[in-house]
Amino acid sequence: MPMKVGVVGYGHLGQYLVSEIQKRSDVELAFIWNRTLETLQGKVSENLILKDLLAFKEYEADLIVEVAHPSITQKHGAEFLKYADYMVGSPTALADSNLELSLRNAAKSHGLYVPSGAFWGGEDIQKMADRGTLQALKVTMKKHPTCFKLNGDIEAKNKAVTDQAVTLYDGCVRDLCPLAPNNVNTMAAAALAGHNLGFDKVQGCLISDPHLKDWHIVEVEVWGPGDMNADRAFHCKTVRRNPATFGAVTGSATYASFLSSMLGARNKGPGLHLC
Repeated sequence: MPMKVGVVGYGHLGQYLVSEIQKRSDVELAFIWNRTLETLQGKVSENLILKDLLAFKEYEADLIVEVAHPSITQKHGAEFLKYADYMVGSPTALADSNLELSLRNAAKSHGLYVPSGAFWGGEDIQKMADRGTLQALKVTMKKHPTCFKLNGDIEAKNKAVTDQAVTLYDGCVRDLCPLAPNNVNTMAAAALAGHNLGFDKVQGCLISDPHLKDWHIVEVEVWGPGDMNADRAFHCKTVRRNPATFGAVTGSATYASFLSSMLGARNKGPGLHLC
């Protein structure tokens, strides 16, 4: 039986997922919802268009995938989990500790899935967190200024970037997520994978670099067992260069990664899972 997938959001990523689902035999499109219904007209069969998101349960999806905005998880995440597995495409929403707790509690009969996206090595880091051996974790994201959608002080800081790279933020991931909800889902995934550190202790660094017109760069640094003070602890650093269209929020390689995450978001049971 193919897995029935409901897709919430029809931006670039949502369009990609819908197109890929319709090509496959192992998954089936249960429904597609978008805030602006006119965008869906002529693109998707009328019987698959969900006009009222609150009516999602009538379509009996096995998995609901959010690729719209963190507010979807805030408003509907717990309700989705009563009827289906739920994949949070905007995990920056979970920087709200009360919401994270609410969703973990709601994931009693269905799975809450977090896609790794551009987060490289997530399963290895999660294993270290499970054992309590993960001591520190830092994720640095470097993008062209036009690739950011920001709030607060860092928005003005980014607009002032000229010909030199500027560090917009360097601190805990929890405080960064509300400032860059569209850009730091990778960091949110890191905070959830490195759960013994969490959003307060995983460090995020955001760099606006006017020279990065064709790339998004994600660096992940991990410190594990050993003595960090004596520089004798396990340490690993990965650098991911993701091709990206100029001005795009999401790098091109992340689309295929997200599809793989969606296909893997099944049969893991209740609770929170990285996929």
